[in-house]
Amino acid sequence: MSQPARIHSGGTGLSDRMDRVPVLTRQHRVWLGVLAALLFFDMADLNSFALVAPAIRDHWNLTLGDVGFITSASFLGMFAGSIVGGRIADRMGRKRVIAGAVAIYSAFSLASAFAVGIVDLSIYRVLVGFGLQAMTVVLLTYISEMYPKQFRGRIQALVLACGLLGIPAMAVFARFVVPRDPSGWKWVFVLGAAGIVVAVIALRVLPESVRWTAANRPSADAEALVTRIEEDARRRTGTELPPVEPRPALVSGSPRELLRQPLLKRISVLSTYMIIVTSAGYGFNAWLPTLLVENGFSTAQSLSFTSTIAIAACPGALLATLFIDRIERRTSLLLINVAFGLLLLTFAFATDYTVLLVSGILLILVIYAGNACTYTYLPEVFPTRLRALGAGIGNGAGRVATFASTFVIAWALASLGSETVFLCLGVAAFAAAAVIGLLGERTRNRSLETISETIATARPVPAAGPAMLDAAPGIEKQDG
Repeated sequence: MSQPARIHSGGTGLSDRMDRVPVLTRQHRVWLGVLAALLFFDMADLNSFALVAPAIRDHWNLTLGDVGFITSASFLGMFAGSIVGGRIADRMGRKRVIAGAVAIYSAFSLASAFAVGIVDLSIYRVLVGFGLQAMTVVLLTYISEMYPKQFRGRIQALVLACGLLGIPAMAVFARFVVPRDPSGWKWVFVLGAAGIVVAVIALRVLPESVRWTAANRPSADAEALVTRIEEDARRRTGTELPPVEPRPALVSGSPRELLRQPLLKRISVLSTYMIIVTSAGYGFNAWLPTLLVENGFSTAQSLSFTSTIAIAACPGALLATLFIDRIERRTSLLLINVAFGLLLLTFAFATDYTVLLVSGILLILVIYAGNACTYTYLPEVFPTRLRALGAGIGNGAGRVATFASTFVIAWALASLGSETVFLCLGVAAFAAAAVIGLLGERTRNRSLETISETIATARPVPAAGPAMLDAAPGIEKQDG
């Protein structure tokens, strides 16, 4: 028997007031800078092993299967980090989990530089993956809860675009340090540990999520923060803010709600989509340097090609800002994945270097425009009480699928060749387009509470006061 829903009188008002703010305030802009810096180091470290895999393979005389094992180990850690981090964030808050997750992946990225073999490096990469994805899932949840509904997509895209600068930065760094010395790859892992500096700043600058605070432990600090945001918005616009539109009250409940409709459908669709699209996207990104080496590129040439096309990552996310809050999210993802599949097929059979380079750049543009839409969509379809956990399960499903797919890709590369690998990834992209386009939830420009209002335990209670709370049947009022 599930726990009774518990209603919180302060939550709805604060979230409604946050959503009605028509501009980005000073507080929003400061948070954006800190969140972007956090994601910068996350993205840099996420791709670090892919960049150094050819060098480690030569240094330690590894097989393709060994490279696949280390790669898949990190994705196993990502699976655990997504779910565990999400659940802890729903119970303890967003801010502390973000900082703690950064500390974990930074520590074990540094430890990776001192690895002496495949066993200890695999263990370190599991723990790095745990911290990376715990941070990512909770950071995406934080953005969705702290920015007005009409800006959610663009803020996610802007944070991602800034964060993605970590990919070419790390690729360029690897290009210069890895070929110079047989142990040059170690410095790539050392740089990946620098995110801890930003985590310390985040602890001082970022407030706790207003929505999470209102739903779990209402406080005067959250009320004061929303008031400051409103005052800043009034100064910037020179007019009174739009009226508050009451939404369903925030409630707390059990994770078992994810096994009931409509959340069961939402998490099933999201998990299926993430399984397919993450396997395809990371199959391309993580294996590209090794695939190029297998097709006659030297290690230096492979890293040069990878760093060149990686420059398109940031513009890809910025491209999403042109449509992410104008076109329904599921429609955008459908079109993006169709384009992804077509470009993968082009890349697979390209024989001219120029065609290979252009299709590679376009692939990166499409992948990261899609990531911006996916990152926005992930936390939107779940209620506040289960938002980080739901997003974590969906994201984690993609990571554990990638854990399995890396072995398949290693086998296919050794047995069938790179063309077959890219062909299979293209087919997967078309399947992802069908899943999200036909079954995905509509979320664009809707408040998080409106998206969740069809959930049985989220009863519409406009402007609930103490008398209404006492009179509501079957709902337990929470003290405080």
